[in-house]
Amino acid sequence: MIIALIGLFIGLAIGLIAPVTIPLTLSRYTAVAVLGIIDSLLGAVYADTKREYESGIFVSGLLLNSLLAIGITYFGDRLGLELYLGVIVVFSLRMFQNVAGIRYHFWQQFQDKRGKTGK
Repeated sequence: MIIALIGLFIGLAIGLIAPVTIPLTLSRYTAVAVLGIIDSLLGAVYADTKREYESGIFVSGLLLNSLLAIGITYFGDRLGLELYLGVIVVFSLRMFQNVAGIRYHFWQQFQDKRGKTGK
């Protein structure tokens, strides 16, 4: 987990230092891909809290989520429909579910420690 956090901070530092401009025509695709990545990361953390984390599932989910989101957005653009909004709603719901599960796990740990100390 420490290696992942170090990689996250290094990636954030590079992203803030490097001047990258995303064209307006690709902004929808970038947004849904980033949401897919965040959803996969939160899903991995949630799976880790349940001791069910597997790196193969994480990597395949990360790639599939992002590619599927980009694909749905692309087909929506070709059809003249704003299907990316559906992708945003689905990923947002999944992220909230994962965050709720993570929060519940940490709350249970807090309650267990609190009960054991007698406070």
